[in-house]
Amino acid sequence: MILSESRILLVDDEKKILELNEKLLKDNGFTTVFTASDGYEAELIMEKERVDLAVLDIMMPGVDGLSLYESWQKKGKGIPVIFLSARDEEASRLRGLGLGADDYVTKPYTPEELLLRIKAVLRRTYHLTENRVVELGAVKIDLSSGIVKRPDGDVELTAKEFLLFSKLNDNRGKIVSLNILLDTLWEDGSYGLENSLMVHVRRLREKIEEDPSKPVYLQTVRGLGYRLNNGG
Repeated sequence: MILSESRILLVDDEKKILELNEKLLKDNGFTTVFTASDGYEAELIMEKERVDLAVLDIMMPGVDGLSLYESWQKKGKGIPVIFLSARDEEASRLRGLGLGADDYVTKPYTPEELLLRIKAVLRRTYHLTENRVVELGAVKIDLSSGIVKRPDGDVELTAKEFLLFSKLNDNRGKIVSLNILLDTLWEDGSYGLENSLMVHVRRLREKIEEDPSKPVYLQTVRGLGYRLNNGG
């Protein structure tokens, strides 16, 4: 099973938060996301479905997140849990109780923070990996092997090309500055290596673009840096 196939349960009495977190997970490739607005709904889901991780709000009317977690523990449903707490004091209280929760996120939090926490707990618990194949039109880049699969045959990325593509792919759709790319490729000092960076960009385009002279995916943003697009 890969990371995106994990089945996530979100439990929160605030409808807007539930909707935002569900969208966050689905937009980032998670295919099965259950939502519950209270402890009763969460219990029903846990009885009927396989759940790999739960994100529990602590402060809920009726059965709160802590009571729900304790109930699951007693029933032998020891899935990893990330608690959402309204204040730092709540997180401290959780640690004091020693319930063994896998992580805590204090509100307000950014969507990126929650996503990173969820992925980290899943990786740690189940030793999962993400799907490491990036598709750019007819070209597929396998980041686990550094192989570019093209209609006319496979080619291999060099170490520098791999670092360059990985940094751009991690920031897909965003401009990555020249300085950041230079520091990515030459950690021991990148001063004066702009021309070398351009050479690596050109060679990478030759491997991932249909027409390297008219790049669709790896585009130059003049004066700023480069951006990896989805194409089209």
